[in-house]
Amino acid sequence: MAQSGLREVDGAEVTCLVDNVVDPLLMSTEVVRRFRGQVPPEVAPLMGPGEIRMTVRAEHGFSALISSTCGGRTHSLLLDAGTSVGGLAHNMHVLGIDVGAIEAVVLSHGHTDHTAGLNGLIDPLRGRRLPLVFHPDALLEHQIAVPGQNPVDLESLDRQALAEAGFELRESRQPTFLLEDTVLVTGEVARTTDFEKGFAVHRTRRGDDWAPDPLILDDQAVVVNVRDKGLVVVTGCGHSGIVNILRYARKITGVKQVYAVIGGFHLNGPLFEPIIPSTVDAMRELDPQVIVPTHCTGWKAVHAFAAAMPQAFVRNSVGTRYVL
Repeated sequence: MAQSGLREVDGAEVTCLVDNVVDPLLMSTEVVRRFRGQVPPEVAPLMGPGEIRMTVRAEHGFSALISSTCGGRTHSLLLDAGTSVGGLAHNMHVLGIDVGAIEAVVLSHGHTDHTAGLNGLIDPLRGRRLPLVFHPDALLEHQIAVPGQNPVDLESLDRQALAEAGFELRESRQPTFLLEDTVLVTGEVARTTDFEKGFAVHRTRRGDDWAPDPLILDDQAVVVNVRDKGLVVVTGCGHSGIVNILRYARKITGVKQVYAVIGGFHLNGPLFEPIIPSTVDAMRELDPQVIVPTHCTGWKAVHAFAAAMPQAFVRNSVGTRYVL
């Protein structure tokens, strides 16, 4: 038992449901299981048989199914939902994911590329009163305001619509335990590094005014503690700073060993590429055994992690299941 009350689990699995990359040629390992199963066909009149196997789709967004097993019982939650209305639902159908097995939904933050796919799950989830866990700022309006350019608004979730769809809204800035205390949602992450300074062009509407919000305080992660291995940390975009997140996860759980880190690290583009070396150096000190940079991590950062930590690095693809 960690000092925070987070229960150790016998095992955990993370299945990537939405990401920017699909690569069916990647190989499986004992930990990394690539999707090779049977998939339903769809009509394709120009093909000889008149049908073709469905495939998973990539999009600029992220979603993962996180499962924990403890004492012979397995629990599952959904982290984020991708960026299109139908993308997540389609991929879950192709992957054979049972929507009915999901016991809670967690939003890593309120940006569209992590929330819009909930629209495609309204009917399958209707009547479930499924807990929806998020930071209070996640439902505020956000935008990207680059100097000299028109601001780009990021569509936000509607509180009333979420409630009417049947979600049980749970807002918290503090850590939250789920699934019989086998999963921890970090809540607002402490900023402790001197190089992860946030997203300078990000703004949030508070009242009638837009205010700078570089820290994106609604950003949070999901943590599981696997017995004899350590922490599994799954992020959405990692706006808090991936090193901040991992350090904070260790602090609030009392568990020092980070076993696996999976998700977006947000190191792409000119605002973030200068901190790639510092991030990689700090990650090497944390020494995770599995590192899976996804979504918004960026090409340069992905290759930097692959070069610096080749034994731990895994290239992600939609449909990949990590058996931890």
